[in-house]
Amino acid sequence: MQLGPYDRLRIFALLSVLALAGCSSVPLDTAPGSKAQATGKAKTSAHPVLPPAGSGRGAYYKDDGPGDVTPDGLLDMPDAVPRIEPYSARGNKPYVVFGKKYVPITDVRPFKQRGYGSWYGKKFHGQKTSSGELYDMYQMSAAHPTLPIPSYARVTNLSNGRQVIVRVNDRGPFHSSRVMDLSYTAALKLGYIGHGSAELEVERLLPADIEEILARKGSSSSTLAAVEAAPVLAPAIEATTLAPATMQPLAYGAEANASAASALPASGFYLQFGAYTQAGNAEVVRARLAQDAGHVLPQLKVEPSNNLYRLYSGPFASRDDAAAAAAQLQGAGGAKPFIVQR
Repeated sequence: MQLGPYDRLRIFALLSVLALAGCSSVPLDTAPGSKAQATGKAKTSAHPVLPPAGSGRGAYYKDDGPGDVTPDGLLDMPDAVPRIEPYSARGNKPYVVFGKKYVPITDVRPFKQRGYGSWYGKKFHGQKTSSGELYDMYQMSAAHPTLPIPSYARVTNLSNGRQVIVRVNDRGPFHSSRVMDLSYTAALKLGYIGHGSAELEVERLLPADIEEILARKGSSSSTLAAVEAAPVLAPAIEATTLAPATMQPLAYGAEANASAASALPASGFYLQFGAYTQAGNAEVVRARLAQDAGHVLPQLKVEPSNNLYRLYSGPFASRDDAAAAAAQLQGAGGAKPFIVQR
């Protein structure tokens, strides 16, 4: 059949439309009634349309994938707000998966790595994480083989420069080519939700980094309240259960704040009990500890540091002496300080 000029023009126009439609491998949600369709443009609440879980498509892990209904506004979800939290009683001991041994970090050493990161979703949504908390794929969280639980990390997508802060509360991934599993929302904000994985840089936020972030957010009452609700408490040193690699003394805050360290009359090992936004609150705890455990603690002192007030006891002659005092307090059901070398 011979095509006339008009027929050829119609076919050319149709092919042009199809070619434009195929430029995006992960189209935005423009289903009837969606915000993108109603406004004629994609808003920050729009999300990619992904193959469903269990479809065998989408580069998901086995039968994992997106949820059945994805909430709007996930691209506007704020990053996790870092806090200095006590380590969980779960998820921080050495463990073995697929014949490989992992030793979680339990000190304040710097940590940075690059590698491919993935994400996990519906299959694990609502299930317990390694910390005992329930996994919420729509929050800013992540799983890592060895970072402390909980801890915070700054994650950068090296292909586009996007960056987020996530709270590490789970273990994984255990694939040799993956360094971190992020929540659905974190991967969405980093721009790789439709690809399954991306090359990432993962950098742990140390206490000094968190203090700096909190100082910048000092005018936010909600952030200060969060810190007040969770004073700096970490597990007491357990000399009989921790692996040798985890027994290094903590050097919390000493490098970041030399002026605070010089304020102490002697160097040595100290127990740190908390960091408070109000000096009065720190003094109340100091007085209570002096009354209840003064026979165990040599000297209790409150030190100002970066808009926070830290409560210390010490110095102890050795790390073992400090650990013994911490064990006595924990055995009596009291506070759980952690050891600081200054």
